[in-house]
Amino acid sequence: MASEFSRTLSLLRKERGVSQRTAAGDLGISQALLSHYENGIREPGLSFVVKACDYYHVSADFMLGRTLSREGSMLTHEEILNAAEPGNVLQGSVMATLQSKLLSGALGVLFGLLGKLGDKAAINAAAAYLGSGIYQLYRHLYRESGANEDYFALNAADCTLGMADAEMKLEESRYFHALRQQTEQKAVFPAMSAEAVAEAYPGRCQSMTQVLSTADARLNTLARE
Repeated sequence: MASEFSRTLSLLRKERGVSQRTAAGDLGISQALLSHYENGIREPGLSFVVKACDYYHVSADFMLGRTLSREGSMLTHEEILNAAEPGNVLQGSVMATLQSKLLSGALGVLFGLLGKLGDKAAINAAAAYLGSGIYQLYRHLYRESGANEDYFALNAADCTLGMADAEMKLEESRYFHALRQQTEQKAVFPAMSAEAVAEAYPGRCQSMTQVLSTADARLNTLARE
């Protein structure tokens, strides 16, 4: 992603027809630092990404190579900083903040659609599935940091043996059967066309589209191996 950002940053400046010195001055940094950003030598902070997006009139997702739409999924200064709590690593990592925003937006769309369907079993199963995934990733991080795992009720051995994975598969099955039951009962599902979802969730649809597109490409690659 860093290489995509640097490439886009350089191309946008050339497209605008300004020198590196002029762009650096307009963006409030030195020419040397801008050169480092454009060549991928250094990763910029969040405040610079916001300034660059405003300066070149493009979305943060476009700047970071997450979408081909220059206008889609604009991340404002407030939105980006709100995604990072004070002292959190997100304040220093563009990639982490962007991924957090994308997943947050995608989850908003998913639970919004499930809420329209109104099936508590499906909603609870989806929440449990995702919660176990977060639990597993957080616990790996917790363990490697050297923290005391006595904090958790589930012992380390059961965690390592894939208890969370097993629970996720169970909740996925419950989720599937809850939706299938709604289908059999002729329930009215929310409109799922790209146009309908974009209209219902104008601020989050781009996030869902990007998450789905990235995962689809990744899984399709695995399927061909």
